[in-house]
Amino acid sequence: MSLTVQKFGGTSVADADRIKEVADHIARSSQKEQVVAVVSAMGKTTDNLIRLAQDVSGIHPGRELDMLLTAGERISMALLCMALADLGIKSASFTGSQAGIITDTTHTKAKILEIKPDRLKAALKEGIIPVVAGFQGVSTGNDVTTLGRGGSDTTAVALAAALNADRCEIYTDVPGVFSADPRVVPEAKKLKHVSFEEMLEIAATGGKVLALRSVEFARNHNVVLEVRSSFTWEPGTLVNEENDNMEQPIVSAVTSDVSSAKLTITGVPDQPGIAASLFRGLADRAINVDMIVQNTSQDGTTDISFTVPKTDVGMAVEIAGQIAPMIGAENVSIDENVAQVSLIGAGMKTNPGVTATMFEELAKLGVNIEMISTSPIRISCMIRKDNTEMAVKALHQAFSLEQ
Repeated sequence: MSLTVQKFGGTSVADADRIKEVADHIARSSQKEQVVAVVSAMGKTTDNLIRLAQDVSGIHPGRELDMLLTAGERISMALLCMALADLGIKSASFTGSQAGIITDTTHTKAKILEIKPDRLKAALKEGIIPVVAGFQGVSTGNDVTTLGRGGSDTTAVALAAALNADRCEIYTDVPGVFSADPRVVPEAKKLKHVSFEEMLEIAATGGKVLALRSVEFARNHNVVLEVRSSFTWEPGTLVNEENDNMEQPIVSAVTSDVSSAKLTITGVPDQPGIAASLFRGLADRAINVDMIVQNTSQDGTTDISFTVPKTDVGMAVEIAGQIAPMIGAENVSIDENVAQVSLIGAGMKTNPGVTATMFEELAKLGVNIEMISTSPIRISCMIRKDNTEMAVKALHQAFSLEQ
């Protein structure tokens, strides 16, 4: 019998009625295949717990924050097992540690090191459906850890890899991956198939359907993904290896991301090793850097601009401020009124002219490009945040993605 890991996000298990719907779907699925369920916290539970922590104190030790936040998923898994019991289905709930998810010791954004799914395999052998709390694990130091934003997706994919599942279904409040955010571009179309490569770029540039780390895990372990809606249960978007026999569109999707800020360090000495000192300091504090631009050297100095997640701005400014005097730089400034707009498509590899068309469309709108970043299948531009929606609509239309 085939094995499928089914992950249900916060909106899918937001209340008692939704949990009953999910239980019914799992029960029907279990009649034709083995199922392992992974659940997120109900609705806004995680946000509410974070708000409660802020109300209690301005100091949030990582270990205690992880202990607090993992409570949300434990509530979901227990309630779902109760709903399955009501349908006569045998199930058992497992925390991340009980499911054998071993992580490093980095609290609030731990990385999975190993999975020992012996208890899950034993449950499946006995005809019991394991219901696993997403977003969490246990560190090599035996502390509870969380996997960061989107961690339940990562949990599901990692378990699918460890259990050699036939596929991993990610259930959310949208029916699949679209050519653009349907809330911004109403005529955006659902994509039937996306390659791992394309999905990685979509996730990294603002597509909120799948967490980036989960797609990386799926690609590295060749786990077939399907993004589906838990409100319609219709077939969704398949994410797997690129099929060379399929006709690839030049551009598959337009994405936007307003979650980054731009830091600029001026008067940086133009000498070997200076940039390395700066970015090593950021890396040592687990701060991810995306776009980087260094201006032409003048009088032996240059300006370096780079983007970081807004959630890490405070720490990034602190680190840059400490390093700047050490390397002889003049000033550190921050700009949060920026956005990244990107074009993604496997067909861009063999079709010239995409960059020119993108720049021409932005020029028609009077949108200035502040930073540029590319990969073989992606072009990203940093623009003013206020121009984001206008730019996405124009680019979606320019490449006829609604057809």
